Amino acid sequence: MQLNNQPKMETSNGSVPVEGKRAEDGEIPTAKVDNVEMTTLADGKAVADMEEGKMANHVDEDKKGTLEDEEEEEGRMAWDNKYQYLLSQIGFAVGLGNVWRFPYLCQRNGGGAFLIPYLIMLIIEGIPIFHIEFAIGQRIRKGSISVWSAISPYLGGLGWASVAVSFFVGLYYNVIIAWCMFYLFNSFQSPLPWASCPGNGTVPECEASSPTTFFWYRETLDITRDIEESGGLDWRLTLCLFCAWLIVCMAMIKGIKSSGKAIYFTATFPYVVLLIFFFRGVTLEGAGDGLARMFTPQVDKLTDPIVWLEAATQVFFSLGVAFGGLISFSSYNPRKNNCTRDAVTVAIINSGTSIFACVVIFSVLGFKATHDSQKCLDEFSAVLQRSVPEFNDTITRGNYLDFQMAYNTTPAISEFDFTTCDKTKNLDTAVEGTGLAFIVFTEAMNQFYPIALGPLWSILFFLMLLNLGLSSMFGTLEGVLTPILDSGVWKWRKEFLVVTLCVVSFLTGLIFTQKSGNYWLDIFNDYSGTFPLLLIGFIELIAVIWIYGFNRLSDDLLYMTGSRPNMYWKVTWLFLSPLSMGVIFAATIYREASSFPATYQSWDQIKGRLGEEEPYPWYAMMACYLLVVLPLICIPIVAIKRIFVPYDGEVIQPIEGARWNPFRKHEPKKSDISSSGVDGIVNPAVTEL
Repeated sequence: MQLNNQPKMETSNGSVPVEGKRAEDGEIPTAKVDNVEMTTLADGKAVADMEEGKMANHVDEDKKGTLEDEEEEEGRMAWDNKYQYLLSQIGFAVGLGNVWRFPYLCQRNGGGAFLIPYLIMLIIEGIPIFHIEFAIGQRIRKGSISVWSAISPYLGGLGWASVAVSFFVGLYYNVIIAWCMFYLFNSFQSPLPWASCPGNGTVPECEASSPTTFFWYRETLDITRDIEESGGLDWRLTLCLFCAWLIVCMAMIKGIKSSGKAIYFTATFPYVVLLIFFFRGVTLEGAGDGLARMFTPQVDKLTDPIVWLEAATQVFFSLGVAFGGLISFSSYNPRKNNCTRDAVTVAIINSGTSIFACVVIFSVLGFKATHDSQKCLDEFSAVLQRSVPEFNDTITRGNYLDFQMAYNTTPAISEFDFTTCDKTKNLDTAVEGTGLAFIVFTEAMNQFYPIALGPLWSILFFLMLLNLGLSSMFGTLEGVLTPILDSGVWKWRKEFLVVTLCVVSFLTGLIFTQKSGNYWLDIFNDYSGTFPLLLIGFIELIAVIWIYGFNRLSDDLLYMTGSRPNMYWKVTWLFLSPLSMGVIFAATIYREASSFPATYQSWDQIKGRLGEEEPYPWYAMMACYLLVVLPLICIPIVAIKRIFVPYDGEVIQPIEGARWNPFRKHEPKKSDISSSGVDGIVNPAVTEL
């Protein structure tokens, strides 16, 4: 990197060395720059003996002690084994969204037709960006703040933006884990508390909705009428949130040394439960209808641009890019590791998990649709028998509409609710997020035979959600902890930072344990992790491929993996991925602008359901704006600061022909000798001679 006011190098006797002058026999010319003593060898190589750390950097292709020895001297934590690293990346990428977001998108966007744009966007957008974060984390072996500052000091704000987003997302994500804990604790009883309405039919709100809906909104959340009514703290959810943060704190207290041990269980147990639910689900009545609904493509949906946009955003968010967690986990790898294979493996497992979870969910949804339809028909048959004494026919899905038309003049028939009698419409009713997990799926589990095993199914299901959430939380918080520690901002022990972060997060998260907390959680979910992540991911892609440079990244990958990127990586990185990210970013801006002002649905206690859309109050709108602006404003602030205050950290040596130890096969010329430190990372105050 070229900078003004370059310091002169002096030899040990005070004179300036002459370029190209060979040393006398027995005399090796040396030079000092700041605290670095440079020993210039006759063959054009250099050894930098640093006073602090006693670290040597020798460019000798014949010697074995290159980056591997230097990595040990760096004293950085490392994974116990490769499986621990892969499980951590899989656990971070595979989260709650794989179980309750992906099936919803399939259900709403044409079933099997949605898989086509999803897989296409995975190939041209998801895996390439995923690979970049694996590569730069492993190459520089630092957290996101130091990584982007090393690539360019003006990009350091990207790291801070990722830290801010991870912090905001972690605040509400652990609340969802607290909800799972609340349901888990309530699962150790029979019958389950959400199996029937309380009071034997004396609670109109429950009778107007359903037992599972009532338990979610009134027993769990005890939700207020709207966001403007706080309702105070719910002590039960507050206690669950405290337990959730306590578990996370204990697992993260020693960094990857402690979370790496926990990940063996938290990342694998959900797959065991999914397998159990798979074999149970496919044997349920109506499961085939649900699976047919999933895999039968509605081809006309492929012409809808919204379907492609939702497929692209689902790929982006489900992989966990731009949070900084992927970079942090990769930074604990040795530099010589096949990050290309790792990235492809984890991305395929993540998407495969989404599709497999979709199979499980749709088999259960098919069972629920069949059960609800039959229940509706049985109730209709009972009403007919009471209202029409001469009626003695059998009601089926094929003839119930005929009987409805024939006896429509009968008051009891005209007032009957036929909504759930149509099995196809039941399958088309799309529910996502907490509605799928805490209402629809719990209601379906109530009907699993034998009924006495309902608590067992509930325990397994919420244990699965709990572990999915915890493994993702480890990666989310690692995206906060590692960058802050590596940047040098935190001067004390890592354990103190972990405890401080968890305490601050718990206290801030109390806003979600109010009785109006669900409204605030929706705000954080909609605004903290959507628009900011898209912009961060887009800038990351441009920064690595067009600022850092594809050729330099190719050199890095040659050293780390033993091969250069093939044509697939070149085409996607240079053209397809930036284009797709740009389109997604622009489309997201358009969608947000067209839906202004933001609205939400409040709970109607009389009707027992969510009410009409209404706008947020002004202070909630301010929160929406701040969640978007606060992370993104870090990017220009740091860039402007670097104009006036030079960056004193480590940066990648960008000078053409500079010594890259050991990334370049050719030996450097004397004129190429610079003050680069370990592995081409230099202090920007010391530049090429």
